Amino acid sequence: MSGYGFGKYSRRGFLAGSAALAGTGALAQTANTTEMEGDISQSIRRNVSSFRQLDWRPYFSNLRNGAVLVDTQSRALHFWSEDESLYKLYPTSVPLTEDLTRRGRTEIVRKVEGPSWRPTPAMKERNPDWPDYIGPGPDNPMGTHALHLSWTYYRIHGTHDTRKIGRQSSNGCIGLYNEHIQELFGYTEVGTQVLLI
Repeated sequence: MSGYGFGKYSRRGFLAGSAALAGTGALAQTANTTEMEGDISQSIRRNVSSFRQLDWRPYFSNLRNGAVLVDTQSRALHFWSEDESLYKLYPTSVPLTEDLTRRGRTEIVRKVEGPSWRPTPAMKERNPDWPDYIGPGPDNPMGTHALHLSWTYYRIHGTHDTRKIGRQSSNGCIGLYNEHIQELFGYTEVGTQVLLI
């Protein structure tokens, strides 16, 4: 269990705690305010049951440069180090809709600490009031770190809005808690293989 992104907590304890919380409505804080948003327990409850450890072999022929598997159905990211000494499992956010979701093989082509953000042309068309640029910092939707993929506009990145994790909430990218993307940033390298399923 030490390879999990959960620290010292066991899967059984995690599931038991999640089941207990599922019976009580979960509230999320709205960004930059003290307002609380409605019950999000339904989306989280559905995610917990499929959040499980996987073996890399059905997905990759080798672990050269390490491997990242993103399962958009269970909303989980799996990482295996090249020497198999490290396995990590992280909850993620995934794209809002099927047409925004891209699947297949890619790789990390660039790593950025303190990323800036620009909406894609398609995002700007859907949301013309969005800003053209947001620099690094707490208002940046890409969080503290970003792993650029070989597909144009697609990234694995952090988020300052923790309500998004475990939900369909992105415009195409895969989001992680900032502390998790910082950790994954340290484990991966340019050339790390990535598969989205």
